[in-house]
Amino acid sequence: MTKNDLADKVAERTGLPATQARQALEAAIETVSDELAAGGEVALAGFGKFSVSHRSARQGRNPATGETINIAASKAAKFSAASALKSRLNS
Repeated sequence: MTKNDLADKVAERTGLPATQARQALEAAIETVSDELAAGGEVALAGFGKFSVSHRSARQGRNPATGETINIAASKAAKFSAASALKSRLNS
C-alpha cells in the first residue's frame, strides 16, 4: 500500500475529501519524523511505538574485495508493534 492508497482509505473511512485526508496523513508523517529527528519517540496505543535506534561505529568487510572498512555510527528509525496489533496479526 502506498501513501496515496492509505490516504484514500482514510478518506473512505472518515468521509473526508481525499485532499484533506492526504494533508492530514502528510502532517502526521511529518510530526512523527520531526519527533524522531529530535531524539524522541511516538507511542500510539494499540498500534505500536516509533523510536530511534543508535548503531555504534564498527568495522566491516567489503564483500567484493574482502577489505576491512570502517562503518560510521548511525541512527535508524525503529518500530515496535503493540501487543494488540500482534494479536490481530496472529489471529
